[in-house]
Amino acid sequence: MNKSEKFWDRTAGNYDKTEERFEYIHNRSRDNAKEHLKETDVVLDYGCGTGTTACEIAGHVKEVQAIDISSRMVAIAKGKAADAKKANVNFAQGDIFDERYENESLDVILAFNMLHTVPDPEKVVQRTLELLKPGGAFISVTPCLGGKMTLLVRLQILLMRVLLAAGVIPIPIRRLRTADLDRLVAVKGFQAVRTEEIYKGASSYFVVARKG
Repeated sequence: MNKSEKFWDRTAGNYDKTEERFEYIHNRSRDNAKEHLKETDVVLDYGCGTGTTACEIAGHVKEVQAIDISSRMVAIAKGKAADAKKANVNFAQGDIFDERYENESLDVILAFNMLHTVPDPEKVVQRTLELLKPGGAFISVTPCLGGKMTLLVRLQILLMRVLLAAGVIPIPIRRLRTADLDRLVAVKGFQAVRTEEIYKGASSYFVVARKG
């Protein structure tokens, strides 16, 4: 088990509570995403966390394959799906680079609140391009920690930077801006079809990019 996996395992039990203050952003992002989903879609929810988004969209698509590197996050997510009777959601511990995923096998890939935490966002975007069918959609929402936020959130970010420097948080957390995310999806083969800056105490950037 690597350091990142251990970190997310430790935070899993309290994850939903810590995200409550950003519920408006999360709800807005999910509602936006639903507008780009079809009943025939097979969706990969990459970095699914405790499964709230996967369960929320399950009724709008054919199938959701949801993965996270944290086994504890996945366990909580499976419990949510069972309680909500979401039979078309499959949760598993894994990564988007796993060989079980075939090129051009997915209709939609979600990356919600995680591109700022992965070791190489460019490789993640390139991998999504490979896995999506022609016309498939990459839907992401990413906290813009280099953008507008309240004083309270700024103080929380300052504390986080101290913890990062001390090695307490063993994952990369980038202070991205909307322009950084625009550049990230501006790769050959992708065309951004929708963007929206969502603000409620802090900024997040919602993007839909389609594979040509």
